[in-house]
Amino acid sequence: MSNIRNAFKNGKAVIPFITCGDPDLATTGTIIRAMADAGADLIELGIPFSDPTAEGPVVQSASIRALAGGVTTDKIFDFVRELRRDVTVPLIVMTYANVVFSYGIERFVSKCAEVGIDGVILPDVPMEEKDEFVPICRSHGVDFISQIAPTSANRIAEIAKDAEGFIYIASNAILGNQTDLDELTAEIRRYTDIPCAIECGDSNLDQTALAQAADGVILNSAIVEQIGRYGRDAAAPAGDFVQAMKRTMNK
Repeated sequence: MSNIRNAFKNGKAVIPFITCGDPDLATTGTIIRAMADAGADLIELGIPFSDPTAEGPVVQSASIRALAGGVTTDKIFDFVRELRRDVTVPLIVMTYANVVFSYGIERFVSKCAEVGIDGVILPDVPMEEKDEFVPICRSHGVDFISQIAPTSANRIAEIAKDAEGFIYIASNAILGNQTDLDELTAEIRRYTDIPCAIECGDSNLDQTALAQAADGVILNSAIVEQIGRYGRDAAAPAGDFVQAMKRTMNK
């Protein structure tokens, strides 16, 4: 069993997202450690990209701040290597295909494995194009995380059957509609027992009710909002938020 699947063994998983380098990598490390100590089951690390089309304004702004501060993919890899000296929580990176292509797919994935990254999410890579990435990821023991949305429709079966680690449910189109989410997760589970985690773009803890049909919740912008509000002092409030979410998810 992969490290990522192990993250779902102890109740509902809480998966915070953070943009690496916002406002700087030292602060990113402090926040990640605080979230891990607070009970985060898996942490999603955003590698900034100049045109993050799959993100909302909160994460887009964080990417702009990080890039303006001089963060690069190589600096993030070096950062993760250092982070792995004491952080054992599974880590996945989220970025865009252009970042990986410009770095070199083989080089990028091998570097992920080398520094201790467990999985990769590329939100702009459709199912039909993932074969450029999946074999290389598998050869290095890095899970390629698949995404499913309400618009996936008749592609759900094919995506689910080939999924690794967990399935990322992109929820923007169904937030506020519990019935649609229940039906979507039930459809996914017809084809796989891979855990499902629901994206939660709203920092309101009441939104976790939507995640009860899934195996975990992805805090897509909540921690980034904390960083935007508190800057280099965001570690404590970010840790408190994760801890509160963990309690709420596993009542």
